[in-house]
Amino acid sequence: MQILSGMDRARNALERGDRLPGGTLPAPIAESWQRCRDLGLDPRLQPRGEVVPFATVTRRRQKMEGLRRLALAEMQVLYAQIAGSNLMIALADASGMVLDTISDQAFTESTAGRSIIPGSLWDEARRGTNALGLASDSSQPVGVFGREHYFICHAHLSCMAAPILDSHGQVLGLLDASCANEARQQHTHALVRMAAAQIENGLIFQECADRFILAFHPRAEYLDTLSAGLLALSRDGVVTALNRPGSALLSGLPIGAGTSFDTLFEMSFAKALDGLLRGGVIPIRDAAGSQVLMVCRQIAPGLAVRNPRREPQVPVHDKGGPAPGFVCVDPTLRAAMADVGQAVAMGMPIHLTGETGTGKELMARHIHEVSGRSGEFIAVNCGALAEQLFIAEIFGHEQGAFTNARAEGSIGLARQADGGTLFLDEVADVPPSAQTALLRFLDAMEVRPVGGLKVYKVDVQIISATNRDLGEMVAERTFRADLLYRLNGLVLHLPPLSARSDFALVVQHLLQGLAPGVAITDAAIARLAQRKWPGNIRELRSVLQRLLIRRRAGFIDETDLADTAAGSGDTCPACRDRGLASRICREIRATYRACQNVTRTAQMLGLSRTTIYKHL
Repeated sequence: MQILSGMDRARNALERGDRLPGGTLPAPIAESWQRCRDLGLDPRLQPRGEVVPFATVTRRRQKMEGLRRLALAEMQVLYAQIAGSNLMIALADASGMVLDTISDQAFTESTAGRSIIPGSLWDEARRGTNALGLASDSSQPVGVFGREHYFICHAHLSCMAAPILDSHGQVLGLLDASCANEARQQHTHALVRMAAAQIENGLIFQECADRFILAFHPRAEYLDTLSAGLLALSRDGVVTALNRPGSALLSGLPIGAGTSFDTLFEMSFAKALDGLLRGGVIPIRDAAGSQVLMVCRQIAPGLAVRNPRREPQVPVHDKGGPAPGFVCVDPTLRAAMADVGQAVAMGMPIHLTGETGTGKELMARHIHEVSGRSGEFIAVNCGALAEQLFIAEIFGHEQGAFTNARAEGSIGLARQADGGTLFLDEVADVPPSAQTALLRFLDAMEVRPVGGLKVYKVDVQIISATNRDLGEMVAERTFRADLLYRLNGLVLHLPPLSARSDFALVVQHLLQGLAPGVAITDAAIARLAQRKWPGNIRELRSVLQRLLIRRRAGFIDETDLADTAAGSGDTCPACRDRGLASRICREIRATYRACQNVTRTAQMLGLSRTTIYKHL
């Protein structure tokens, strides 16, 4: 006899239209299911995936500019804390409209990732039981795991959402973490709540910049944590803001708008302030007789005594990150790298190919690290050496060997790399007259300096790189065939940036190297991914630097990319070289490529489908 779990029985009853069995679901989930039933929603069908026009998203973002600036910074921290496969962090307004997302590559490309986009609506009436909708309705943190979602198509997801409240308890926005149900982490829900609390505290500091802000808690060690109450007061001691922990600590006392400090605490505001402005922690009893410890976190401007402003702290976690120097999650790239370990163990030469800017030197340095060699990594740009000096630079020369050489002599780059790696960049530019000497060196690993008689044996890992086709050069007799065969023991091709599936990770990695802590939204990454990137990673780095300079807030979103849009080649023929018209055309075409749906493109941009078709 098959024994069904409580969830199995609840799902069976839901999908058959039977009465839900009691005690099988958490109360908020059961109540939500019943509301969805009352609305006539069929859990076996697809939900109404409505997306508002992008112009509406822009207007809502502008109204929430202060909160959004704080939230995106916290989303970046939260993403780093719980980063894994199939993860998305989303910010929504109080109604459940998604404004911004930050996610990993796997989630972005999933069905859920394509539905949780800026402008998508996640209220209960449209999407059934889900974390954003429940958090919006209840004003409480909530988790909806797997088959607790009303619609069966969402059963593979676990979603945890927390409301972001103002100092009066009103919902300003929603923070959500969604991941694959099988990959959910037990501490994720707590981290989402903490991030929401951090945003709420940040709003108090942001909106009360001209007020006193006091922190209080019964225990001194909690004064610097998110458990501490934050109390904002005018110069005459009137309460203007109180965070959630503060409301809980002062529960039962009159804490409405206009309440004075003297009403809440036994000590007068003037006397308390006298002790607080000395920078110390003072004990004080509230009006109910409970003792708390209090410290000043911000002093109202204009007073002679000032303490450094201390922001609420967030727990520090190890953020981890990709391999030092570069990202290599793209499966094509990883497959190409699979044999590197064995190749360097055998001392086999490795030849790197790829367009300019794809990171060949970074890969060469990584191969050197994989080899475990104790010697140096020596890089030489073969195209930068004059033909008459090439052999002397590589193999060295004795004192006074020839004109224009260093008078004291040189041991050469090959001997400098002994025990390590010699990286021959732009190897296609090795002068024809030097190719024979290089081939002889590769065959015997012996070096004889110019003008010298002694031969030196070296142990060197050879790595070469070029963005040219050496096979064609061999056919044209500009490069020796036997030298090519000696260099290409293992050939590793670096794909162009536009062909890499880990583009989003590359963007995030470069951005964190340029400006740690600055967030970039999924929508901005999707817009960047539409460019052709002829300069590859080098060009992307330059674009990110310009975006950091020009950004209007502490994060980068798609609106910051207006000045870095693709060129006129990304417009339809009718709009080419027509100023504003070409810019609008590029926007339409880029948005369509991102969502691959004419109706969705029209909704996001607030345009008719006829207009979209015209530009496509």
